[in-house]
Amino acid sequence: MTSPTTTSAATALPHRADAVEQHLGDPRDPANPLGFRQILAADERAEMFADGERALDAYGLGAEFVPPEYGGRLTRLDELVEIMRSVYRRDPCLGLGYGASSFIAAVNIWTAGSEEQRRHVAGLLLDHRKVSVAYHELAHGNDMIGTEFEAMPGPGGLVLNGRKEVVTNLQRSDAVVMFARTDRGPGSRSHSQLLVDKDRIPAGRMRYLPRFASSGMRGVQLGGIEFHDCPLPADSVVGRPGHGLETALKCFQITRTTLVAMFQGMLDTGLRTTLRHLSTRTLYGRPATELPEVRSVLAGVHADLLLCDAFATVGTRALHLLPAETPLYAQAVKYFISRVLMDAMHRLSTLLGAHFYIREGEHAIFQKLLRDIQPAGFGHAARAACQMSLLPQLPLLARRSWPGVEPAPADLFRLDADLPPVPFDRLTVTAGGRESLSSSLAAGLDAAPELATAHPVIAKVGAHLRDDLRRLTAECATLPPVELSVAAGSASYDLTHRYVNVLVGAACVELWRHNRDHPDPFLADPAWLAAVLARIPLHPGVQPPRLPHDLDRRLYGELIERYESATSLGLVRRRLAEPHPKEK
Repeated sequence: MTSPTTTSAATALPHRADAVEQHLGDPRDPANPLGFRQILAADERAEMFADGERALDAYGLGAEFVPPEYGGRLTRLDELVEIMRSVYRRDPCLGLGYGASSFIAAVNIWTAGSEEQRRHVAGLLLDHRKVSVAYHELAHGNDMIGTEFEAMPGPGGLVLNGRKEVVTNLQRSDAVVMFARTDRGPGSRSHSQLLVDKDRIPAGRMRYLPRFASSGMRGVQLGGIEFHDCPLPADSVVGRPGHGLETALKCFQITRTTLVAMFQGMLDTGLRTTLRHLSTRTLYGRPATELPEVRSVLAGVHADLLLCDAFATVGTRALHLLPAETPLYAQAVKYFISRVLMDAMHRLSTLLGAHFYIREGEHAIFQKLLRDIQPAGFGHAARAACQMSLLPQLPLLARRSWPGVEPAPADLFRLDADLPPVPFDRLTVTAGGRESLSSSLAAGLDAAPELATAHPVIAKVGAHLRDDLRRLTAECATLPPVELSVAAGSASYDLTHRYVNVLVGAACVELWRHNRDHPDPFLADPAWLAAVLARIPLHPGVQPPRLPHDLDRRLYGELIERYESATSLGLVRRRLAEPHPKEK
């Protein structure tokens, strides 16, 4: 499933992401039929934003989820994330309900499906239709081994029985990728994935369950489905029978990494909305944005957004370059970024005061985003589930990687470096205790000695993370088996938090080091590195301290410049369709 061609970051990425942005237009323009006013009206009705879906059809967003060998444009996952951030920046329900849910389903087909299944799903997506995925059951949550929904051998193929609940787009989709028990015996080889084409289901064998209402993502249709003695052709199995769990675990590496990275678009709009509101407010006889406390919170949130972007960028590029290591990185990205995004949105709500929950008016989009961002922490996989997946891998990492594996390749960090095609055929279930990003922390600090004096925060946090990796190596090597299971104590789970911090710090240091010659002077400035390192939560359960005063000023100044020039707030500037009010 690979192609010999590569895609240039300098040419492909800006073009398509910018095209989506301009295609959807200024979301704050009352005359824009795709603007916040219409998005909020659909949200109040708990409906998907129909005009938005038609606009994405016109753009051909479904092609972004299809590899080029099947007629699509899915060549780079970092490019897909940037494109989808423009959608999430406006309406997360469109991001999930139109796009991401079909992408989650389709990745399973690109990874393990037959040629016929791949062409069928590609045809659906290119024709603006949807595919849903039914992994979980309410009774079992993330415990997929406990799945009761079954597809047992029957005349001419399989027979479906059971139900799936809380499935996105279930009634709106033309096909469903389903995780089912295909053997009543215990073990991980008792499950398979199925591609269920609804047109092939006999009448009376399937029924939809009532829709589930939700407090966030109101427009996304969450439903259930129940089958009773429903015959299914044998060729509906995706991949090898009994390998359904293995396929799912491979695909989670792509979807967990990219989906939480897409959510960053919400924080971009949340920060921009808060700044827009505060710029018109007078508090205590002076403009609100002149208050030191207000500026400090805004600067800290901007640093948090950059921190998430840095880790997501490295995690997404690793899917192309280091697929054997991404069983670790995907869990770390989901665990870390989801918490930072949710906490940052909460801090912004404290600046908005009563305005953060008002459902009408110029800033009403914020309350929707604050509700819609919550699934970042539990959707697709809970943060705790990510920790449980990382914990038993720590002793092997302590023996095989942390003592001194070769650092990650430079192309993992260089934003102008090409990437090979998405390696669906090279994903693995486990990293086998091998990963190179943690080793890149010390290597990066040693290779850039100027960082020791660039800012005290860099030296302090860098030394802390470096020393903590040594401590982790000793502590994790002797963990007893009981501390590697769901029965582990909180201190053992804290080890995963500390390990993830090392990965985050390494990603940030190496991104700065390998992009010092970037044409954007902000990326070449170690101030952004100092700011993001200062925001890493070094101690579990404790919020990082405020930025030092000089970094406060630098990050706030950058935020204002980006806001007034209508450019995105992440590492790579992108021209937005939303202008500053002074331009109107």
